[in-house]
Amino acid sequence: MTIKQLFKTAPVTTLLLVSFIGLFVIQLLTGVDANSPSSQNLLDWGANALPYTMNDEPWRLLSSGFLHIGLMHLLFNSFAMYFFGQIAEPMFGSTKFLALFLLAVVGGNVLNNQVTWQVLIDGSGQPGLSAGASGGIMGIGAALLIAALFKMSVNGMVLNLKSLVIIMAINLVYGFAVPGIDNAGHIGGAITGLIIALPIALAYRQRQLTEQRALAHAQVAYQTAVKNSYLNNNQSHYSKKSQPHYQDSSQTPDNDNPPLTNIFADNSGQIPVNLEANAHDAHHDAVTEIVNIDFDHDVNGRVHDSNPAYANPKMIAIKPVRVSLMWQWLPWIIMLIIVAGFIWWWQDIHNQILQILAATE
Repeated sequence: MTIKQLFKTAPVTTLLLVSFIGLFVIQLLTGVDANSPSSQNLLDWGANALPYTMNDEPWRLLSSGFLHIGLMHLLFNSFAMYFFGQIAEPMFGSTKFLALFLLAVVGGNVLNNQVTWQVLIDGSGQPGLSAGASGGIMGIGAALLIAALFKMSVNGMVLNLKSLVIIMAINLVYGFAVPGIDNAGHIGGAITGLIIALPIALAYRQRQLTEQRALAHAQVAYQTAVKNSYLNNNQSHYSKKSQPHYQDSSQTPDNDNPPLTNIFADNSGQIPVNLEANAHDAHHDAVTEIVNIDFDHDVNGRVHDSNPAYANPKMIAIKPVRVSLMWQWLPWIIMLIIVAGFIWWWQDIHNQILQILAATE
């Protein structure tokens, strides 16, 4: 997929990749080592570090998600973002996808700082630095797990749940097996992604159920319209006063038993239906659209205005389904709750640090 195609399919994913690579290039131009940047370099460019992030620089919770520690780290995360993003963004929508990534980055960093703070209190470790989009990417992967579980589709394709589980498991196992990887950031990002994706998937399921009900109502309305228009057609076409002309009088049908060939014609034919008059009466939610209108003509070419219109049953359209506002806003409400939770969490660790510092002075 070219950059142009990726931007058309997943614009936020493209912009995130450009920001990762662009920031790395700017670092190189300012003299940062491509493979082994120093701790001071990383701090200068926004890495997550407990003494700074949980004190008076909380912006590092976000900035560290765009910073990478060396070329291989950048390539690995960019590769993962490329493949996850081009699926997740069209599925969740660009705005929700961006919010999901950013909140997963913050969630991973806050959990990392919580673990680091606990290690410091226990006296079993030292504070370190963390950077990279891994927490956000793990959040996207976890969200795709929920999407696969609820059988959400994108462009008619459903995700393979087993494959996603294997990919996520490999990433987590790899993080615990290789030293220097921020496992808390991965886990925090994944948990955040799961929580955000759940209301999105529930809203998707509700929309599906609403569409199924609307389709069922439309089918009932269509069948009722066909039946009613057929009865009207019998009364108008097969009365003695309007006996149709037949070249062979032996083929003239019995007025009491008119032929049913028009009613049971296949989809390529035209079925007498007065949808506009009958579909609305069948159910007010079943909305159909009359298309391919044609009127019956007698042998002299005159139009019978009283005859029902003909419509191709394949062309019946249903209005776009609208779910309730509660389901539309539920994902955003959950995200606002998550933001409030992160603020409280940061404040709690911040206050603990201040208390410890005050006690040691």
